[in-house]
Amino acid sequence: MSEPQPTMPLQRLLTDPKILRLLLVSALVGIPVSLVAFGFVGLVHELQDWIWDSAPDALGYSRAPWWWGLPTLALAGLLAVPVIRRLPGAGGHVPVRGLGGAPTLPREAPGVALAALACLPLGVMLGPEAPLMALGSAVALLALPAARRTEHPQAAMVLGTAGSTAGISTIFGSPLIPVVMILEGVALAGPARLVLIVPCLLASGVGALVFTGFGHWTGLEVGALSLPSKPSAGLPDAGDFLWGIPMAVLVGLLVAAGLALGRRSERWTGLSGPRILGCAIAVGVCITLYALATDRSPEEVALSGQQTVGLLAAEPGGWAVMALVALIAAKVLGWGIALGSLRGGPIFPAIMIGAAVGIACGALPGFGMAPALAAGICAAGVAATRLPVTAIVLAAALLGDEASDLMPILVVSSVTALLTVVTLDRLTGAEQEPQPQPEAEPKPESESESEAAAERHQPESTPNAGGENGNRP
Repeated sequence: MSEPQPTMPLQRLLTDPKILRLLLVSALVGIPVSLVAFGFVGLVHELQDWIWDSAPDALGYSRAPWWWGLPTLALAGLLAVPVIRRLPGAGGHVPVRGLGGAPTLPREAPGVALAALACLPLGVMLGPEAPLMALGSAVALLALPAARRTEHPQAAMVLGTAGSTAGISTIFGSPLIPVVMILEGVALAGPARLVLIVPCLLASGVGALVFTGFGHWTGLEVGALSLPSKPSAGLPDAGDFLWGIPMAVLVGLLVAAGLALGRRSERWTGLSGPRILGCAIAVGVCITLYALATDRSPEEVALSGQQTVGLLAAEPGGWAVMALVALIAAKVLGWGIALGSLRGGPIFPAIMIGAAVGIACGALPGFGMAPALAAGICAAGVAATRLPVTAIVLAAALLGDEASDLMPILVVSSVTALLTVVTLDRLTGAEQEPQPQPEAEPKPESESESEAAAERHQPESTPNAGGENGNRP
């Protein structure tokens, strides 16, 4: 038996000059990353308001008409296709593969930003978390020249991950959530995990501080996931658990169905321009069918779902059950199509699906509205990320003061949803299914050899949240 490798003591590790330099750089990169993230999210929010509120109003409509999703999603497809097909990085990770993967290189950042700006404001049913993580990684890696990224791949991995956490430090409602996501998802232990987590904590904290301060200074809204108003809660009783467990199973099945559709969509679409456009139009059809079936605004089912989650929590009694069923069906179908073809994040829409299921089930006898909403959000987070602790922390951050009373139902729904999706993966063979790898576009001839080598040597830096294989190193 081989002797165990000695590990560096904690005190010596955290006072090592190389580690201290890495911590300093990680803290400093949180500032530009947060400014880029603030500008990006603010621009998405302004474009979204203009497309879905100001433009219909200018045309004489009190709200977006039922057909509004068809031209907006067709435009999203037309704008996204050349970015995905021609720019380095193909517009970022395919959403159905989750939030994992190698750090985004600086030369790929323009494509990521343009693809997200083409998709998110026009209503493709995806969230901003994946583009923000990619942009944060790219900005952070600007601190390392391409040659040094090749020579020091572990430092590049840590710095890229720190940039990613800074990029999403506030949109989930707490700067701790992305750090918990990294902590739960990475396959590291001991000092190696600490070397990754401490820079991420620093970058996330600095990023949240700058992000929040800049928001107060400018007065701009950035659309973080939040519940400004929610049903009052008490301690869950037996009825809440009796209904909450099967509801968590249902949420897990719905989110798993969307992810399965996303994998099929990715295999069918590849990098085909007409097929990407066709998928965008199909998402628009889902939006239109919802508006026709319910006589409600198409904006409720379009976009990332951030605003709709707030509406569901604030006015649970203002939704008919059939309207909620239509909302869930249209969102699962449209989200699944977009997951494999367009660009954005997978988590925010899943949270909306869970919230809608919770509000629909909250009317059942003996099931409180607050426990139902909490269980739905938590179960959806687990099903989308395969990270139960992250999902619990996210749900607790959204619920605020009510979270302490609802913690038992959060834990039970989290475990139930995780068991559901893992069992479903095993029964369907999804955990053995290889990741599809569409053929990449040729690299530009002007690309330097050192940058290409750096890309080949980048290790994965974040958990594969939302991917079919769950956590991976």
